[in-house]
Amino acid sequence: MRFVTNRLAPLLRSAMYALRGGFLVRPLLISIALGLLGAGFSFLEEVVPALSAWVPTVLFPSHADPQVAQIILASIAGAIMTVVSIVFAILLMTLTLASMQFSPRILVSFVRDRVTQWTLGIFLGTFAYCVAALPAARALPQPFAPVATVTGAMLLALTCVAWLIFFIQHIAQSISVNHIVDRIARETEDVIDDIMPNPQRHIYETTGVPFDGSEREVPVENTVSGYIRYVDTGRLLDLAKVFKVRVRMLRRVGHFVPAGVALFRVAPGERLDPDRARELLSTFDNGPTRTMQQDAEFGVIQIVDIALRAISPAVNDPSTAITCIDQLGRILIRFVNRKLPTSLLCDPPHVVRVIVPWIGIEGLLDTAFEQIRHYSASDVAVSLRLLRAFDDIASTCHDLRIIGLLVVRGRRVVAGCAERLGPDQIEKLQQRLSALEARITPSTVESSLQASNTNGAPPA
Repeated sequence: MRFVTNRLAPLLRSAMYALRGGFLVRPLLISIALGLLGAGFSFLEEVVPALSAWVPTVLFPSHADPQVAQIILASIAGAIMTVVSIVFAILLMTLTLASMQFSPRILVSFVRDRVTQWTLGIFLGTFAYCVAALPAARALPQPFAPVATVTGAMLLALTCVAWLIFFIQHIAQSISVNHIVDRIARETEDVIDDIMPNPQRHIYETTGVPFDGSEREVPVENTVSGYIRYVDTGRLLDLAKVFKVRVRMLRRVGHFVPAGVALFRVAPGERLDPDRARELLSTFDNGPTRTMQQDAEFGVIQIVDIALRAISPAVNDPSTAITCIDQLGRILIRFVNRKLPTSLLCDPPHVVRVIVPWIGIEGLLDTAFEQIRHYSASDVAVSLRLLRAFDDIASTCHDLRIIGLLVVRGRRVVAGCAERLGPDQIEKLQQRLSALEARITPSTVESSLQASNTNGAPPA
């Protein structure tokens, strides 16, 4: 029973994340709400006839003609469904073209768009309102025309017309590359804020809690092939404490783990049994696609995909690649100024229970810029913007190790362009690289050493 309850929590969280990002939950709730409103309002109007008296006679000269109400409700319902079919057929075609032009992975952000979800919900809700109110307009056994309910349907129809104009304008903006990349960057920043909520206060962090790595570890095989999308580290820590074991994850969030391959190791192995292994496995959520629940790298990959398509010979759109580099720099600035999540989880203190690998600054830098650097070696504009992004990131942090990583990558950019660009273009790149290298000055080194001595940790 405890296993079922514990397993339900991550499954429910995963289901809510998937449903919140699709065309099901929000449109369904809006449709149900408006449908119930239509049925309830028509019933209330029949019980309280005074509600119909508020409707102007200009709209309904005869408040006792149910045929007029039936025609209006049926006409609105039919027209709304026609518009929904046309609009969303155009939307799907637009998404298809956008996925071909930029990247298939951007469809996730389109599906999660709340304006699109509200549009579907309002249109289908208006249809449900009219259908639910239609049975109240009847000629037998006693004529009744729900004129107030019909007036509400007419107001909803006008709302749909105004919302349709707004939706078309929103779609026209949302398929632009600047809007797409900005939205992905904002979602990635939200993930960083979630998994790395604390700012980086010290330049050098103290070393982790020591633990005995010589204990015999037992591998626990993955049961469902897929990407690691979410790890409930809190519950994993609680289980490790209850079982008095240490759990060491072998792959981090975002990695693919086939079924039958070890997902983590447990020590000491003699304390592990099949029931405990299943409970530990229940803290992992694996699926066929990567998500943005805990995977900041996935957002970076989406932007990199758009940039690589833009600088490919078939497209040759360096301006789009430059836009992507700007947004990647924005994400890295947020990342380097946050304290990395703890890999060694302890309970009680100084007793390591869970070892969770997270992507570091070097890995995220490589994911963000290495492929773009390689394929843009013959484009001076993109290479210059790469160096500017490195300089922007370096200007926001005071960690010499991070600045050194950026300088190394800046030198790779210049070295890769040396054989493909002319002397004048190389000179521009050298000037920007020199500005980046100038950030490692004796004064910077001295201030870093003082900060490291104050924190009590040796410089890296």
